[in-house]
Amino acid sequence: MDKNKLTGLLLISLIMVAYSYFEGQKQQATPTNHPITHVAPEASSPAAVSPVPTVQAISQGVFATAADAMEEALVVLENEDIRITLTSKGAQVQEVVVKKYHDHLGNPFKILTKASSNMGFKFTSKQSHIHTSHLYFQVVDEQKHLASDEKQQAVTFILAIDKDQYIRQTFTLPEKGYRLTQSWEFVGHEGYMDKEPILFTWENALQRAEQDVVACRNKTTINYYLRNNTFEHLKEYSDKHEEREVEGIMQWVSFKQRFFTTGIVPHQPFVGGKLSLQPTAQGKEVMKEASLALQLGTSKNAASGSFKLYFGPNSYHDLKAFAPGFSKNLSLGWPVIKWLNQYAVIPVFAFIEKHVTNYGIIILLMVILIKLALLPLSYRSYISMAQMKLLKPTLDKLKEKYGSNVQQMQMEQVKLYKEMGINPLSGCIPVLLQMPVLLAMFNFFPNAIELRQKSFLWATDLSTYDSIINLSFTIPFYGNHVSLFTLLMTASTMLYTWYNNQLNPPQGPMKTMSYLFPITFMFIFNSFPAGLSFYYFVSNVITIGQQAVIKRFVDEDKIKEKLHQNRTNIFKKDKSFKQRLQKAMQAKPAKK
Repeated sequence: MDKNKLTGLLLISLIMVAYSYFEGQKQQATPTNHPITHVAPEASSPAAVSPVPTVQAISQGVFATAADAMEEALVVLENEDIRITLTSKGAQVQEVVVKKYHDHLGNPFKILTKASSNMGFKFTSKQSHIHTSHLYFQVVDEQKHLASDEKQQAVTFILAIDKDQYIRQTFTLPEKGYRLTQSWEFVGHEGYMDKEPILFTWENALQRAEQDVVACRNKTTINYYLRNNTFEHLKEYSDKHEEREVEGIMQWVSFKQRFFTTGIVPHQPFVGGKLSLQPTAQGKEVMKEASLALQLGTSKNAASGSFKLYFGPNSYHDLKAFAPGFSKNLSLGWPVIKWLNQYAVIPVFAFIEKHVTNYGIIILLMVILIKLALLPLSYRSYISMAQMKLLKPTLDKLKEKYGSNVQQMQMEQVKLYKEMGINPLSGCIPVLLQMPVLLAMFNFFPNAIELRQKSFLWATDLSTYDSIINLSFTIPFYGNHVSLFTLLMTASTMLYTWYNNQLNPPQGPMKTMSYLFPITFMFIFNSFPAGLSFYYFVSNVITIGQQAVIKRFVDEDKIKEKLHQNRTNIFKKDKSFKQRLQKAMQAKPAKK
C-alpha cells in the first residue's frame, strides 16, 4: 500500500470517527373498514347534550361538573396500519398501536399508552385555569360528523355549557396510513374563555421499542421545524434535563425515537412554545420523558383549527408525504451524504426489496451494485498503486542519496513524479471520492427501519449488534458483548491491508498504522448494527476479489514502458525548449 493511498485511508478513518462523534452530538393488505366502537350516551346535536350547570364556582369554574368523575367512553378508530383508542376524558388519544411493527418482546408496538400520554388544551375561564384533559366530554352520533370521504372514519366529542356555548373536537382517520386529524372549535368562546393565549400541551413518556436500550435512548429527542424551514432539535445523547423556549413560528413538532416518530402539525403554525426532555426514573420501558406547551394564539384567532397527528415509523417515504420538512426526522447525514441516501441508496434498496425478501441478500446485492458503480475509481487507484510500486526502487535510491535532507528529497521526488507523468495524489483521490458512499452507508443502516427485527444467519436483528458472547464485565470503549460480524469485518479489513502491503510494502511507522486502523474500528463498530458491519465485511471481501481480477488484466510491463516513454518525452521537450531558447539568444542583436 503506497503512502498516498494510506494517507487517504487515514483521512477517511479520521473523518468517519469525527463524523460519528458529531452526528451523535446533534442527533414499513387489503384495506379493511373497521367499525367505530364506543360506550357512551349519544346525541345528535350539541343542544341535545346535557349542559354543564354554570352555577358551580370551584377551581374549574363553569366546567366544574364536567371535571367530576363520569363514565369514561372509549372509541376505537382503526385502519390497516394503526389502531387508535380515543377517550371521552379530555377527548384525547389514549392509545395507539402501530399494527405492522412489534416491540422488543414481540408484542404489537404501542407507540402511545394511557399511562404514557396526556394531551389537551389549556386556557383561562373567568380567571380559572382550565385543562381539557381533566374534563369529561360526550360522544355524539359519529354519522353526523363523518368526513365526506366514506372511506374515512370520524367521531366527535362535545362538552356543552349551554345551547350556544360548547367545545367540539372531531377526530378523523383515513383508510390507511399513520395520520390522524384532530379538529377543534370553541363555540361561543366569548362567554366562557378569557382573552388569553390558548396552549396545547402534551406530556409523553416515550415508550421502549428496541432491545438495545442505550441506542434507543440515544436516538430519542424532540424535533421542531420553524417557519423559515430551519430544522432544530434538543440534544439526543444528553442525560440531563433539556429545555427550550421557542419564540419563533413552528410548522411542526415531533417526539422522535430511533425507528418511530409521534408528531403534530397544526393547520395554523404554532406561535411559540416550550419544549422539555429529561431522563426518566420509570425504568427501562420508558426512554425519556417529554412535554410540550405550544401556543395556538389567543381565543380571538385560535377558537377553531386542526392538527395532523403522526403515529408511525421513520420510513423516509411516509415521513416525506406527511408534511413539508417532516422527513428530517429521519437522520440521513450531512447535505451531500443526505442527497446520496435520498436519491440513490434508498431508491436502490427499495427496488431490491421488492424482489428479494432476505435482507442479508439485499445487503449483498447493494454491495455488488455499489462496487460496480465505483469500479472506474478502484481501477484508477490500482493503476496508481502499480505505478508507485515500479517507482519504489528509484525512490529508494533517492533516499540513500539525500539521506536526512528532507527538503531536497521532496524536491527530487516531485521532479521524478513530473518526469514520469505521475500525479502524486492520484492514489488517494479515488479513495477519497469513495468516502461519501462509506458515510452514506454509515448513516443509512443504523436508521433503516427496513432492517428492524429482520434476521440473517446468526443475527436475529440486523438493526442492532449480533452478540455471540455476552460478557460478565464491560471492556472500556468496547462493551460487554462480542459482535461476530464486527470481528469478521475487522479480519477482512486486516486481510485487505495485508494484500495491499504485498503489492507495495509500506515503510516505517506506516506499516504498523495500516494494521492499527482495523483494530480501532473493531472497538467503534462492536455496538453498531449488524447490517452495517455485514455490509463492510462483504465490501472488503469483494474489494479483495476485485483487485485480484484487476491485477490479472493489468500488464505492469506496459505501465513501466509508458512511464519510461513519459520520461523520454519530457527530456525531448526540455531539450527542444533549450534549443529554441539558445537560438533566440543567438539571434538577439548585440547592444551598441
